[in-house]
Amino acid sequence: MTHDRATRLLSLAAIATALFGLAMFATVALDQRAVFEMFLDLAILPIDGADRLDTPTARLLTAISGGLLTGLGVMIWQVVRDVYARDPETGGRIILRGVLAWFVIDSAGSVLAGAAFNVLMNSGFLALFLVPLFGRRAQGTQSASGASK
Repeated sequence: MTHDRATRLLSLAAIATALFGLAMFATVALDQRAVFEMFLDLAILPIDGADRLDTPTARLLTAISGGLLTGLGVMIWQVVRDVYARDPETGGRIILRGVLAWFVIDSAGSVLAGAAFNVLMNSGFLALFLVPLFGRRAQGTQSASGASK
């Protein structure tokens, strides 16, 4: 994968992260809980309609999580544009460490909360970042080995 393509894909992953956070906030701000409650029901199997955002605590934690995800998406966007685009090794390291820290803590907490299926959903989200990061590295390695022949 070329560096330009990896940069575009990482930018899209950052946008997806921020949009998911904004959707979480909108769930609370607009009192439109149905879609996010379906997500919770999927994360906390079985799918039985029991997982709801009907308490102030649940709504508060949704708003906080939405804010954190929006901030994470914006921060990754800035790292992609201001660091990764010029210095993919440093920018990639920053992004990789951040998304791995999110993945490990979010996934471990999900399992502890009885939402193990969320680990699978997190894995898909993680792939949005790992594919361009490691795809570019593989391309860079191939180019470097080809140049030395």
